[in-house]
Amino acid sequence: MNIAVIGDGGWGTAAAQLLDSYGHAVTVWGPFPDYIEELRETRRNPRYLPGITFAPSIRWTASLQEAVPGARMVVLAVPSKFYRSVCSQVAPFLNGAEALVVSLTKGVCPETHQRMSEVAKAILGTDRVVVLSGPSHAEEVARRIPTAVTCACEDHDLAIEAQRIFNGPRFRVYTTDDVLGVEIGGVVKNVLAIAVGASDGFGFGDNTRAALITRGLAEMMRLGLRMGAKPQTLSGLAGVGDLIVTCTSKHSRNHAVGERLGRGEPIEAILASMQMVAEGVDNARLLHDLAREYGVEMPIADVVYRICYEHLSASDAVMMLMDRAAKPE
Repeated sequence: MNIAVIGDGGWGTAAAQLLDSYGHAVTVWGPFPDYIEELRETRRNPRYLPGITFAPSIRWTASLQEAVPGARMVVLAVPSKFYRSVCSQVAPFLNGAEALVVSLTKGVCPETHQRMSEVAKAILGTDRVVVLSGPSHAEEVARRIPTAVTCACEDHDLAIEAQRIFNGPRFRVYTTDDVLGVEIGGVVKNVLAIAVGASDGFGFGDNTRAALITRGLAEMMRLGLRMGAKPQTLSGLAGVGDLIVTCTSKHSRNHAVGERLGRGEPIEAILASMQMVAEGVDNARLLHDLAREYGVEMPIADVVYRICYEHLSASDAVMMLMDRAAKPE
């Protein structure tokens, strides 16, 4: 089928490579014509997915009018801070009655606090939206390293349709109707990965990392269940699975940000030096607001927010967490 991938970052181009390998006709859209021309000529994405050579059959364009009309599936793979704006640009060209929309972005809309699927439905004017998430670093998906993810939609038939399209020999896809749980898991794990990275950068060891991941999972569960997520979702691929990989992988941008924070670098300098987006920094502010809105205690997420936005030092953050009142697990 004709598929439009909206976003020329690492995950978008890895998804394009995957879908092309199944025989689909894939067109990738990116916002900058000069960089799209470079991708077309070199079949490489040095900024966002280095070391991968793309199939010659993938098409590249900076025109949404060229990419979207006629696509039976539209894959949204843009950073959360640009998601709403890009959806608004896609909407005039989308055949909402037929096209399946699959959202790969993990985050919450900064302006409205809507989850990505809610933004897509509202802006694109369609209910045919499926969320795909789980432990799936783009670098490994592009190299055909075995991966398992979850696609979520309240409409079971649409989840099965997305599963059928994405599932393959090295990319296993499960389904669920718990869209909220899948998306909240993706938000929380990015913030917790910064905490684990800061611990590693500060020089702590495996004990600290395990404690942060485990107690971070408790925070994910606490917020997710309060919001209405299913516990099995948060203990599955899109919850604990994604949490583990993001907190421990060398590919994790959020962990890398945390490491640099732990070594004492200011957040402004870290972000200014990065080409790719670390969603956890923006998510930390949004998660801070959600925890207050739902009356949920999230001490690890809170110190990440304070490190990123109130210049709390990593050493002071450790003291704040360790000096909290003793309580039952």
